[in-house]
Amino acid sequence: MLVIISDLHLKDGTSGSSITPDAFQVFAARLRSLAFQASWRADGRYRPIESIDLLLLGDVFDLIRSERWLAAPSGEEETIRPWDDHQSPAFIRKISDITSAILEYNREGFETLRRISGGEEIYIPPAAANSEPDRDSSERVNIAVRIHYIIGNHDWFFHLPGAEYDQIRGQVINGLGLASPTGPFPHTPEESPQISDLLRRYSVFCRHGDQFDPLNFNREAGRDFSSVGDAMTIDLLTRFPYEVRHRLGSDVPLSFSEGLKELSNVRPALVTPMWVNNLIVHHAEDPDKAEMIKQIWDEAAKRFIQLPFVRQQDKSFAFDSVDALETALLFARGLSFSTIERLAGWVNLKLRSGNRFSIAERALVEPVFKDRSAQYIVYGHTHFHEIIPLDCYMQEDKLQNQIYINAGTWHSYHDITLQTQGRLKFVGMNVMTYLAFFLGDERRGRRYEAWSGSLSQ
Repeated sequence: MLVIISDLHLKDGTSGSSITPDAFQVFAARLRSLAFQASWRADGRYRPIESIDLLLLGDVFDLIRSERWLAAPSGEEETIRPWDDHQSPAFIRKISDITSAILEYNREGFETLRRISGGEEIYIPPAAANSEPDRDSSERVNIAVRIHYIIGNHDWFFHLPGAEYDQIRGQVINGLGLASPTGPFPHTPEESPQISDLLRRYSVFCRHGDQFDPLNFNREAGRDFSSVGDAMTIDLLTRFPYEVRHRLGSDVPLSFSEGLKELSNVRPALVTPMWVNNLIVHHAEDPDKAEMIKQIWDEAAKRFIQLPFVRQQDKSFAFDSVDALETALLFARGLSFSTIERLAGWVNLKLRSGNRFSIAERALVEPVFKDRSAQYIVYGHTHFHEIIPLDCYMQEDKLQNQIYINAGTWHSYHDITLQTQGRLKFVGMNVMTYLAFFLGDERRGRRYEAWSGSLSQ
């Protein structure tokens, strides 16, 4: 059995919260149930499976969403950024510090993963002589779980080569119980013979999906290079609440400060000014404080757009992702939040005209789709779980299906309501998605199942 999860975005606690440790316990229980169901074979008999492969499909660690990029230990402003020299001692130290902090902040959840990989958490009843589960037996069959890691755009530092990064990856391997070598974690399955062979056996192909997002992937430079999305997350979405807290302190309600930490979880990112406006309306109604908050936003937006790194990514004579960001952010910078609010209905209408989150069509150009070597193409990145039929065809007198599946997320998610009444409103929820694929006669001959659940905040 192969299980895939994606986009856990486990952070260091300085910029918003990670998923709670009990989510890992829920997942362990789901794995036990999946293992039990997979042990029922196509002939109707129960025979315990021998192992599970668990694939982490990118953005599991979130090294970008950390205030450690902004403040040095001395309290002064930090100058290290993801686009700096990756081999400098200061840069490596920054990545090591954030990784260690993530491991510590999520220690309880990672302990569950280690127990899963150690064969302590996933167990099912043995088979009785009649090929039924022996539910009365005190014995249990412990299922071995091998955990693999593919990186995305928030944990791309684990793809960097070098002995120092091998040591950092070694911490991650030990912390999560990974079945991975200490060399660069793969960004695509082709970079790992072990993962490629695993996916081939299940007729599955997967990638994180950041390759399709020009804001978060520089196609010319490749994955060992930073993106405009990194700069936006650090120097706008993280800096803004950081500056509000340091400049206004207790002058703003705690509920407002905590709400600002959720900026990175607003979808789509370009409506974050409306999210801030909603917070002001509900938690900071004082006009003077609201104006100060708007000024801090304007300063952060201007500073972000003027970053030399961001300007370098702007392509002459082409309207690219930098131009789109600049247009949206500087447009918002020139208006009051009340004016932005009056335009929200139009923005929402434009965003709702089509599925703005889906990258399913990208699957149609994958070589494994065209040559039909993969029946299932799995992406992450969008945080939007979906299952979309791609094609069906006859092969050896049997109907074959090709299906796209997005692995969703394990994270908080704030989406725009359909009813706006003149301004954008948001509803938040906690989401958890996992996919399972079966081999041979596992799961009574079924090929896959997918589960996505939401828990209100």
